[in-house]
Amino acid sequence: MTDRAKTLAESVADRLAEEIIRRELVPGTRLDEVSLAARFGVSRTPVRDALRLLAGTRLVDHRPRRGFCVAVVDQDELKDLFEAAGEIEALCAKLCALRAGPAERKRIEIVHQSTAAAAQAGDATTYASLNEQLHQLIYAGSRNGTLAELAASMRRRLAPFRAQLFFSRDNRMQGSHLEHDAIVRAILARDADGAANAMLEHSAQAALNVRTHLPRDEGSPVSRDERQVA
Repeated sequence: MTDRAKTLAESVADRLAEEIIRRELVPGTRLDEVSLAARFGVSRTPVRDALRLLAGTRLVDHRPRRGFCVAVVDQDELKDLFEAAGEIEALCAKLCALRAGPAERKRIEIVHQSTAAAAQAGDATTYASLNEQLHQLIYAGSRNGTLAELAASMRRRLAPFRAQLFFSRDNRMQGSHLEHDAIVRAILARDADGAANAMLEHSAQAALNVRTHLPRDEGSPVSRDERQVA
């Protein structure tokens, strides 16, 4: 893909992801490239690339000879993914507290301070962007390329679910910033265990909020937790 096509594909993917998560597009809905291209005013190429991106997040299924359709969100898989991502992010935070250099720590501190201003102003778009920067800086600060790549990959898969929270009526910005504060303070103090625990708490809270706000369709799979309660 060219840079321009990639930008268009990501834009289309973001809009479709929002509609899928909000259940404006229900599971099983066929996603026709021609009609989507006409709707978004783009060619079929960025639409096809957008659908492939969404297939990577499991929001869309690709069926041979039948094309793409909206997938059913598997609650158990989503829970497992958040759990695994939380553990990897916690290890990144721990190593960041131990290994990050002065310049890396300063950059983390500056971005964290900027998120405070965005949260105070209620600027969800800026906060969401800074939030991603902060997490990426922590991954890089771990100085372990394999861990950073794994953390970033899992974060991309979860991004469509996380993104909705900052724009919801009871948005997550203030709570997210307070959780970040605990993580950043620990990293700056070189408190490895404190950074790991704070990141685990942050990930757990994000997972809880996503699953609480995620709409459910009648007939959607019941999660392991719900089966145990029943």
